[in-house]
Order: sequence, then C-alpha cells, then structure tokens
Amino acid sequence: MRKVCIIIFCVICAVLITSCGADQAMKKGDKFFAVGEYFDAAAQYRKAYSHTPNKEREKKGQRAMKMAECYRRIHFTSKAISAYQNAIRYKQDDSLTHFYLGQLQMRNGNYREAEKQFQMAADSLPFEDPHRQLALTGLKSAKQAAQWKKDGSAYTIKRIDLFNSRRAEYSPMLGGDEDNQLYFTSTRNQAQGDEYSGITGSKNADIFLSQKDDKGKWSKPQTIDSELNSELDEGACCFSPDGRSMYLTICKTDPNYPRYATIAVSSRSDAAWSKPKELTISKDTLSSFAHPAISPDGEWLYFVSDMPGGLGGLDIWRCRLIGNETGAPENLGEPVNTPGDEMFPTFRPNGDFYFSSDGHPGLGGLDIYILKERKLEHPGFPLNSQGDDFGMTFEGKRNQGYFCSNRGDTRGYDHIYSFFNPEIVQTVKGWVYEQDGYELTAAQVYMVGNDGTNQKLSVRGDGSFTQEIKPNVDYVFLATCKGFLNHQEQLRVEPVTKSEEYVLQFPLANISAPVLIENIFYDFDKATLRPESATALDELVRLLNENPNITIELSAHTDYKGSDAYNERLSQRRAESVVNYLIEHGIASDRLTPKGYGEGKPKTIKRKVAERYPFLKEGDVLSEAYITTLSEEQQEQCNQLNRRTEFIVLRTTYGLFDKAGRLIQIPKPKESSKESDQTQPSELW
Repeated sequence: MRKVCIIIFCVICAVLITSCGADQAMKKGDKFFAVGEYFDAAAQYRKAYSHTPNKEREKKGQRAMKMAECYRRIHFTSKAISAYQNAIRYKQDDSLTHFYLGQLQMRNGNYREAEKQFQMAADSLPFEDPHRQLALTGLKSAKQAAQWKKDGSAYTIKRIDLFNSRRAEYSPMLGGDEDNQLYFTSTRNQAQGDEYSGITGSKNADIFLSQKDDKGKWSKPQTIDSELNSELDEGACCFSPDGRSMYLTICKTDPNYPRYATIAVSSRSDAAWSKPKELTISKDTLSSFAHPAISPDGEWLYFVSDMPGGLGGLDIWRCRLIGNETGAPENLGEPVNTPGDEMFPTFRPNGDFYFSSDGHPGLGGLDIYILKERKLEHPGFPLNSQGDDFGMTFEGKRNQGYFCSNRGDTRGYDHIYSFFNPEIVQTVKGWVYEQDGYELTAAQVYMVGNDGTNQKLSVRGDGSFTQEIKPNVDYVFLATCKGFLNHQEQLRVEPVTKSEEYVLQFPLANISAPVLIENIFYDFDKATLRPESATALDELVRLLNENPNITIELSAHTDYKGSDAYNERLSQRRAESVVNYLIEHGIASDRLTPKGYGEGKPKTIKRKVAERYPFLKEGDVLSEAYITTLSEEQQEQCNQLNRRTEFIVLRTTYGLFDKAGRLIQIPKPKESSKESDQTQPSELW
C-alpha cells in the first residue's frame, strides 16, 4: 500500500511539474511573440504543446494555434500546416484558421486543398471583413494556378549558386556604372555580430557585394568594408539614378518592444559607403518604413509601410524627395494595394513598376506583378512560383537580371535567381564628356520624340546614360551642362527583329577653355581649305546654330618650324578661311573673330589626348623646348598636335540685349506636333 501511494505521489508531482513547465514555456513564448521574435516564441510554444496532456483538448488546441501563427510568420510552411491542422483537430479553429491554411496550402502547391480551405473561410467570414475578400481572391487563385503553371511564359530562370549560402539571400540590386556590382542582403555566417535573431533563428542580415570582372565573371560575395553594415539588420537596398546614394532598410533591436523598420541613406565617397543616416518620412513612430525604391527620374521615394491610411496589411507608399528631406507620404491605392501585403517595389529602367503581393490572384505566397500605364500584369510561371517571389533588379534596359525566391526551400530561406525574357528591346546609350577631357557627371540629357516623348535623363558616374526607345520614332537628344555648350544628336529608330543598342557621343565644348576642331585640313603651306574639311566645319555650323547666343574666337596655330612672322601670317589667313566658310553657311559675321597665333600658343595636353599618346601626360605644354627633348617620331607627333584649329567662347549673351542694354523678348519655341514629321530640331525645345 505504501508503494502504491509513493507511485501515485510521483505521478502527481510529475504532472504538476510538467504542467508548470508548460505554463512557464507559454509565458516565455508570449513574451517573445509580443516583440516579434517568432522563432524563439515557436520553440517555447512547441515545448508547451508537447507537455500538454491530450485530454486537455482546449488548451492543446490553443497552444497549437499559437505555434502555427509563429511558423506561418517565419515561413516554416510544413510545420505551420501541421500546427493549424492540430488546432482544427482539437476544435480550436476559426474562420481565419482556414484562411491561413489556404494560403499555406498554396505555398505548398496543394491547390485542391487550398481551394477547400478558402471556400470554408469565405463562407464563414463576415461580408465586410477584408479577409473575406482575400479568401475569395485565394479561391480564384487556387482554381487557376494549375493552368497558369501549365501555360508558362517566355521567362527562363536559374538559381545562381555563387551568390547563395545555407542561409537566406534576398533583395539583389545591381549597381555600378556598367551594372557590374551586385548588392544583396544575407543572413549568412559572415554577417556581423555573434547573436542569432529571435525572429528568424539566423544572424541579423548584412549587405554583401559581388563584382563582375572584365570577362563577365562574378566574384565570390564579400562583406562591405565600411560603416554601412553593423550588428543591426541592414538590407533591401536601392540606389539613386547617379549611383551616389544608397537607400536601405534598417531594423533596430529592442528586447522590450516590437521591431520597427526604418529607411536610411548612405553616401558614396570614392569607393566607400558612409554610415547610414535615418531618413525621416513621418513623425509616426509606431509604423514601419521599409523596402525603398527610387523612381528612374530620382524624384520619388517608394516604400512599404503599415502606417494608418492604407488599404490593409502592408501597403506601398511614395513621397517626393526634396534635397535631404521628403514630402508628405502618398498611398499608391488601387490597383497596386489590396487588403493583403504589397512589398518590395522596384522600377525597370524603362519606367515599368514592379512589386510583390499576396493580395492579388497568383500562384502562392508573394507573386511579382508589373504595373504598366495603370494596368496590372502577372508575368506568370516560372518567374512566379508557389513560394515567395520578389526583389527584382534589371541588367540594363533588357528584360533580364536577378530576383529572389524561397521556392523549394523547406526552411523558408530565400535565394537569388537570374531571369531572362527574350523580348525585343531597342536602347540608346550615350556618353557625355568634355571634348578631350573628363566625363561630365553633372550633365542633363533631354530626349524628345515625334511620338510625344519628352523626358529628362540622368547621367551616371561615368558620364553615360541608357534609355529605351521605340521603333518608327524620330528622336532628338540635347545634352547640357553648366559651363559648357549644348550638343544635339538626332536618331531615327527603325523596326528590328532582335534587340539592338544605338551609341551616341556628346562631346561638350567648354565655355572657358579652347576647343579643338578636329579634321580641318589645308593645302600645304597655304590657307586653302581642303574638301575633306567640310564635315567638321558643318558640325561647327550646327553647334553655333544650337547655341545662338555665343560669339567665338576662331584661332589657327602652327608648329615652331619657320619664322614667327611667317607662321603668324599663315595662321591668320587660315583662321579667316574658316570664318568665311561659316559666314557662307549662315553664321552672322559679328559672332566670329578670326585670330592666327602662329606658334605662340603651344597645345596643352588633356587627359584624352594623353591616353592616345603614352609618352605624354596630362598638363604637358608642347613648346619647342619640350618637343626637342623627344625622339624624332615623337617630335613629329607633337608638331601635328600643335598644327590645329580651335575656338574659344567670347560671349554667351549675343542677341539677348538691345543697344540700350535691355533684355530682348525671346519668342517661345513652337510646340512639337505628333502629326507633323516636318518639325525642325530647334522647334522641339
């Protein structure tokens, strides 16, 4: 009898200890859940669930439900499905249980079961509940997903193992002047800090970088050696059009409060990124701001937030960038936002807007959608899958680049994939630079087409720009930069059967420095212009017509051979020959001053000239004393450089004022007409 009592006592103690352990685990789990640490919370709820006797059905089901909520939020799909099914088995389910289970079955590719669960949710949810609308959308998705997969699309995708690890990689973003840098976010072991996140069970994310070499091969991803990363969560970055500013998401850590994401800005100095500074979008301190994207014109910041005033869940918003500050946030509304979650906005360089959502009909999880002229497109399978698909970045103007997806990963980790769509894309690539000098990164390019196109294009750090163009359109491009003369190019785009890129050069003449006129030829020892000079002279006529308010000094120069007086007379006659040509072709004579300098102003070498002649360096002056120190071949090359024709701008106000000094009213240029193909280039501005 005594032994029986002891056994009963031990059993009671074990039950009490187990019960206390389960309750304690629930308290810990609730504490983790309150601050968003769902990975740690799930571990505690699982412990509590396993220690709860089966006969306590209500408590068992409630703890299964808590566990399911955590697994769903950290994308442990299979575990979440099992936990929800246990909640149903213990009769602790509600309408939202079936709605979430439908979403999870979509992620699992089990469309028939998803249809069943969405139907149950739609039948039981109140009519005005936004989850009912999402359940009906899910029902439509479940019925059509199998056919969408079967239909497929022109996209081809490939997982890029070089960029991926055993942890998560997401939000790739191409950067650099030639798209030769790939930034992405990762929780791999090389991320800073030693602690693991209670939200994901991984390390806090950092931004990593891979670079492409001259042969097109990507390097192994490396950490970024600057103050960009820290022990906090950094990621989901994007760049301003000029590539000098990085916008990124940072999640601060506080053990007592939920995590709120913020957007910060880092500036590039040489090759290093500065420590990010938080960007104040709103005074709302209880909302998250994440996933930044900059519009192609650099004027708008797009972002994701759960701030009040949205359509439900996470919405995409935008605000105007005003220097280092922002304007009032605007919700994008329909057709982009839904009662579900819309995230990861980005732009294709042609202006098409991409984002991911679980609130529109799709294949499961987050699907990628495209907004073109207020019309929403679903790019189909295989770009989209039953998993989460998001984070597009484009390589140039073509429909190719990288994105991320957690398809096929049982742990819910995201990985980087490449994508390619063989659509025909015609682009123009232009280079804006000082004649014989450096690239002009402060330049602006204006593009006008006879189809009504009128755009301002930004120039990248190497002085280049790339823009998509349309067939059967006549374009005019005008490059401008403060301190330089304008330069204009025209382009007629014909239909093609494969993608094609046109290349245009925009050498801008410096207002304050001599500008070389290349390919001007005279008869030997004479001032007579040779016929092959016409092309260069006609270009000069065009330049003067494009800049009607300038006057120039047209100068001719000789080498040091011959007497000073003879060289001066010869160069003067040559300068006058060029001026006479310009006058004959419609340039007013009072805009032109001929001047012959003989050998008196030897050429000063600029960077581009130094690149062509390795024995010269930038800043060298080709005086007689300098040239005579060189080899015979090098002396002749320098003498050729000295025998040149140049111009320098004297005034930039010609024709703007009358004799009394009053500003003359300049008539407005004629507006371009879509119907007329006869519009002159000067009328387009």
